[in-house]
Amino acid sequence: MIGLEKNVQWLSINHWHVRLLVVDLLAEREAFGRVGVGEIVHHFSPNNVFLWSPHTQDRLDYGFGTVVEHPVDADAIVITGSRRNVTMWEDWMDDVVELIRKTTVPLYGICFGHQIIAHAFGGRVERADEDSHFVAEVFEQSGDSVIASFAHQEHVVDSGELVVIASSEHCKIAACKHPTLPIHTVQYHPEAVTEVLDAALACGDMNHEERRAYDDKRLTTDVSVAFKL
Repeated sequence: MIGLEKNVQWLSINHWHVRLLVVDLLAEREAFGRVGVGEIVHHFSPNNVFLWSPHTQDRLDYGFGTVVEHPVDADAIVITGSRRNVTMWEDWMDDVVELIRKTTVPLYGICFGHQIIAHAFGGRVERADEDSHFVAEVFEQSGDSVIASFAHQEHVVDSGELVVIASSEHCKIAACKHPTLPIHTVQYHPEAVTEVLDAALACGDMNHEERRAYDDKRLTTDVSVAFKL
């Protein structure tokens, strides 16, 4: 669906100290898990952070947040990226879809989060032949653009009920919003700032060639910019 969103009532995150629920789907990873979630969280200034990882019991100790076995009441929810795939469905994903469909609080999706939210609202996700791991320009319908980090192989090819609000050359559905609910998703990784990328190199999640593909000096977005917090 492509069009203009209606007047959705968003929580003014910068004026609230929120209870933040992170659907933490990289909890077993150092860089995009512990460091990346830390980068996401600080943009919300939460009083309480809850970490729910339905895909694994083998998670890292982040040193922050409360690990929960089930979703808890929160003022905002973020669904992170994942090494799992919507096109290779696993049972735990049904629980995430249930949360997406039932929540009434602001919901934000990153990469896998973007894809599973689109799926939950009738969209379609397909797997490309090749990975997309690079920095690219994202063109917003407003006429603005940002430079962002992409790391994915699956793409939303039909946004279902969601409104497409941005695209890139390789990814036609790069960001979405719901027309009547406070839901905002991006295919790219706004949390992939210098600290996170350097952590990925240091812990072996990236080699030097892969790290060079992410020219962080070009990046013009972060979590606050991407989701207009």
